[in-house]
Amino acid sequence: MAASGGAYAAQLPAVPEWLNKGDNAWQLTAATLVGIQSMPGLVVLYGSIVKKKWAVNSAFMALYAYASSLLVWVLVGFRMAFGERLLPFWGKAGVALSQDYLVRRAALSATAHGDTPRTEPFYPEATLVLFQFEFAAITLVLLAGSVLGRMNIKAWMAFTPLWLLFSYTVGAFSLWGGGFLYHWGVIDYSGGYVIHLSSGVAGFTAAYWVGPRLKSDRERFSPNNILLMIAGGGLLWMGWAGFNGGAPYAANIAASVAVLNTNVSAATSLLTWTCLDVIFFGKPSVIGAVQGMMTGLVCITPGAGLVQTWAAVIMGVFAGSVPWFTMMILHKKSALLMRVDDTLAVFHTHAVAGLLGGLLTGLLATPGLLEIESPVPGLRGAFYGGGIRQVGKQLAGAAFVVAWNVVVTSLILLAIGLVVPLRMPDEQLMIGDDAAHGEEAYALWGDGERFDVTRNEAARIGGWSNGVLEETVDHRLAGMGARGVTIQL
Repeated sequence: MAASGGAYAAQLPAVPEWLNKGDNAWQLTAATLVGIQSMPGLVVLYGSIVKKKWAVNSAFMALYAYASSLLVWVLVGFRMAFGERLLPFWGKAGVALSQDYLVRRAALSATAHGDTPRTEPFYPEATLVLFQFEFAAITLVLLAGSVLGRMNIKAWMAFTPLWLLFSYTVGAFSLWGGGFLYHWGVIDYSGGYVIHLSSGVAGFTAAYWVGPRLKSDRERFSPNNILLMIAGGGLLWMGWAGFNGGAPYAANIAASVAVLNTNVSAATSLLTWTCLDVIFFGKPSVIGAVQGMMTGLVCITPGAGLVQTWAAVIMGVFAGSVPWFTMMILHKKSALLMRVDDTLAVFHTHAVAGLLGGLLTGLLATPGLLEIESPVPGLRGAFYGGGIRQVGKQLAGAAFVVAWNVVVTSLILLAIGLVVPLRMPDEQLMIGDDAAHGEEAYALWGDGERFDVTRNEAARIGGWSNGVLEETVDHRLAGMGARGVTIQL
């Protein structure tokens, strides 16, 4: 091989001077980790945490949201969230498809303002487009958790691109892309507000407009596979290393601190939630443990790379107790919370935990880490001399996100409701997946065949005698290792 050719040449068009290979490699890895949280993480979690009859529909809602978001993102969404300023809370729409745009150095043009420099990571725009897409997609997938088990799939297909364009891009630009909250100094390190508060509030609003599940489903909605639910939750936890570790746009000190803090907070919150379950209910709940893990991950997200690790322990304790209280105690005493059927309690695990994390970040963010990561100079948490001012900014930022999501989500769903029903008819809700998709999650009898009880009984009465059929069936079941097993669907 010639010394001057190939991938090791001194000057390569694919390796310009501004490209940092380490940063680029980590950002692509982080993007992949966040993608795994959605695909397959939340797809598996949703498909297993619901009743058997909703497994396919729930998994497909997550799958569809992920796929539809990507096309909308590269066509117009990315530049609405991270492009040039159109309004104080919105960027100019534009495509992110051409080579000239994608191979140049990444830049967030609206982030430059006064003494605040423009954010310019040391990798191409294509890497930033991919990384931020994964954030946009998982926000919609999380939102879906509020309306599982009854939303018309056609209404969901219309909702996802509209919500991404008119709600998500506004929050992302305002807090990350150079909007008014970004320059004012509201801290949202990696999406406590942009992703979790938004998805929790929008999901709760959507659940209100779509309507509740069947009464029988609300009263009993046991997971169809708890082991797969744990596996999906595990993918979510491990993927959060990319979620918070990729937020600095570089493989730097803040990324290392963020990944460590993320795991510490998640573990602390899981243990806190589990201890509360044991104290008040006498036994640990596996579903509760997964919810505690989730709230710990969500709560640390607004400040993962900005707080010390002892602070992450404190945030984990609050994350495992405050959402537990709102879900187990406050929920049952609130007429509004009881009326709205939030299937997977996304309001508690994401909206409450995201808001809590934002407020705690306003208290605990350290000046040293903020100097590395914050675009606005001089920011510090209240415990480090920042006073109540930073907490006030965090509250104001949360109020904007909440108000925008309630209004825009309502308008989108009301508009869709004029064209297609938001909720499936009751007769379809009684059936589930087979009515919505013509498919079912599990084939328990034979190779994709359904077990027909009436046909089996007819054969037993009409064509067989002396217990021959019963012995044959018992023999076949024994061969499958199923003797003595009763399966309740």
